[in-house]
Amino acid sequence: MKFEGTAHKYGRDVDTDVIIPARYLNTSDPKELASHCLEDLDAGFVIKVQSGDILVADENFGCGSSREHAPIAIKAAGISVVIAKSFARIFYRNAINIGLPIMEAPEAVNGISDGDRVAVDADSGQILNQTTGVTYQAEPFPDFIKDIIEQGGLVNRTKRQLGI
Repeated sequence: MKFEGTAHKYGRDVDTDVIIPARYLNTSDPKELASHCLEDLDAGFVIKVQSGDILVADENFGCGSSREHAPIAIKAAGISVVIAKSFARIFYRNAINIGLPIMEAPEAVNGISDGDRVAVDADSGQILNQTTGVTYQAEPFPDFIKDIIEQGGLVNRTKRQLGI
């Protein structure tokens, strides 16, 4: 899996209520959720994000409630992969379950600035900051997580395995 896009960088402790505010949880429509993604943190995010872009954040990304609306909103907004120093565990699992690739890579986060062009090879774990030319190493996905992401999430993977 390879991704390439512009980095949108945020700080630490970005919680699920900031990713998708609770006032929008009356829908599960990905397009509607995407239209409000990160609006309380960065009102211009949905205007500037392009399909394939990369979200970069410091520690504890996705903390707060366990709502799966948060990774759905991020993925539907066009983000191809999230790179952070660390993730809240429930967010990590929810992201994988809906097919949103996420990678823990503290050195990459330190070396990527907002607006940098970034290329990610999730198979090898390499993250290249194309703006600076510096390469960072993250853990590649284990095969079972890679399979879940490639199938578009856990539900899709299970349906395919069951022949549904």
